[in-house]
Amino acid sequence: MVYSLKRIDHVQLAAPPNSENEARRFFHELLGFQEVQKPTELQKNGGVWFTLNNCELHIGIEQTFIPAQKAHPAFEVENLFALKKHLTTHHVPFIQDEKLPNANRIYVNDPFGNRLEFLEWV
Repeated sequence: MVYSLKRIDHVQLAAPPNSENEARRFFHELLGFQEVQKPTELQKNGGVWFTLNNCELHIGIEQTFIPAQKAHPAFEVENLFALKKHLTTHHVPFIQDEKLPNANRIYVNDPFGNRLEFLEWV
């Protein structure tokens, strides 16, 4: 049997119990992801799913939640300058990083402390 991996289907980040509304405020209202309905069978687990272009992001609930501080998804951005201005306006801190050649990038913590990377290739 021959197989091939096609693509990453989704990225899942963890969040503490009862944090779905906070996830909606951050990922939907602030960053512009669209919420998608979870399958009925999975709704009982809590959490919330989002999509943006071809990117699926699932926020899963963990009873013993610990944020991912090194592991992270990276989102390619068009006009990182505008995103930084948007984050600043909404009092969301970010860390500028210039270590990756040919890229402007920042790191942001989601409301739960998970690390997110946003980069623009130059």
